[in-house]
Amino acid sequence: MSNVEPSEFIRAALEAVDAAGALIRKAYHGNFEVRYKADASPVTEVDEAAEQTIKSVLKKHFPAHGFYGEEFGRESADADYVWLIDPIDGTKAFVRGYPLFSVQLGLMHRGEIIAGVSSAPCWNAGAGEIIWAETGRGAWLGTQRLQIADTVAIEKATLSLGNIASLAKSEAWTRLGGIIPRLHRIRGYGDFLHYHWLASGKLDAVIESDVNILDISALSVIVREAGGVFTDLTGAPIALTTTSVLAATPPLHTRLLAELGYRPPHRQDGL
Repeated sequence: MSNVEPSEFIRAALEAVDAAGALIRKAYHGNFEVRYKADASPVTEVDEAAEQTIKSVLKKHFPAHGFYGEEFGRESADADYVWLIDPIDGTKAFVRGYPLFSVQLGLMHRGEIIAGVSSAPCWNAGAGEIIWAETGRGAWLGTQRLQIADTVAIEKATLSLGNIASLAKSEAWTRLGGIIPRLHRIRGYGDFLHYHWLASGKLDAVIESDVNILDISALSVIVREAGGVFTDLTGAPIALTTTSVLAATPPLHTRLLAELGYRPPHRQDGL
């Protein structure tokens, strides 16, 4: 299929992640200070510089837009258009020197995520990988339009798990244990990678807990535009408060949602 011309939003987002990626590649395997946030997650000056670089590019194109970033929080967040930025999703990987990290940039319009770019600047032996998507325009890796697999049966599915601490504390953990022996294959690719591979038909479902919207905003549009279903583990649509993911081919999503029966651990019956 021929390529779709990116909108002005995607063109600006690609420019922004390219600029951030250049900065990140220059620092990769280099010397940088690592600090730790209150939740014990690491942050570096590279995270901060990358977020500022992204915002600088986007402000040049869209001075009236707002921002919600991992490192610098919210700015004009009541604007109609708000950019959701995780400058290095996977800082632990970046610090340890392996390339399973990415730049995540999503665009929200009046509460709906409408576009996103996911860039893994050091993946593929440093060649990088960038996927973009926009509502109604598909998900694209270069000139290749991505299409999710057509897998229907759990017994033929490859499932990837990530960030499952909260899931492991819930009653759904036992039900997931009953699903696992029926799967064709189970893996734990994690971060951007299992969503890129889900959107490109290389695996069939992803389950995660303990995420935030900045991790997944762009990825949710990418999977959806590739033909998949992307919700939280209860089946609710993705929103600013989302903390879990069930993403899969449409038939598998329906089956996994029903069989998991997930409810967050802190909730009680009737609430």
